[in-house]
Amino acid sequence: MQYNPAMNFEHLIQINDPENPLVESLNRDQLWQGLLHRVENPIPFLPGLEAFTILERQAGELLRELDFGPAVIQDRVTLAEMHWVRFDIVPSEVHAGGGLTIAIEEPEPDFLFLRFTYQTTLASDPNSEDRAYIEYVKSAYHQSDIDCVRIIRTLAADGFPQ
Repeated sequence: MQYNPAMNFEHLIQINDPENPLVESLNRDQLWQGLLHRVENPIPFLPGLEAFTILERQAGELLRELDFGPAVIQDRVTLAEMHWVRFDIVPSEVHAGGGLTIAIEEPEPDFLFLRFTYQTTLASDPNSEDRAYIEYVKSAYHQSDIDCVRIIRTLAADGFPQ
């Protein structure tokens, strides 16, 4: 992509905890199917998204147009099957660009995590007057990622309806 990200951050969300019977476990395939669902039907995952179109499709890559009403953006999605999905916003007059990678991690058998890694165009100077805004954005992304996992859990419980 042609953008120069200024702020990078990442976080982990634990999916399984074999030591906690109250957490419904997902297997790697269910997690992957959930991520594919986010690629193929992003509407439940992106608040404000009114419509989307897949413009191009080739092995391991898609180009999508996302219609948020007042703004329409394109993103390129690349995939490494059963490992990670990457979303790169194509820079335009409407959006400066950015990226998100969601990777499945399994440091031990049955301990699954999703790592969300963001590259944004926000200034990352810790002395910046925008520090409160940056923290707000990070918090919003983290909440969105928690919602993503919740949606994947719901889809898995429903058997991933098409």
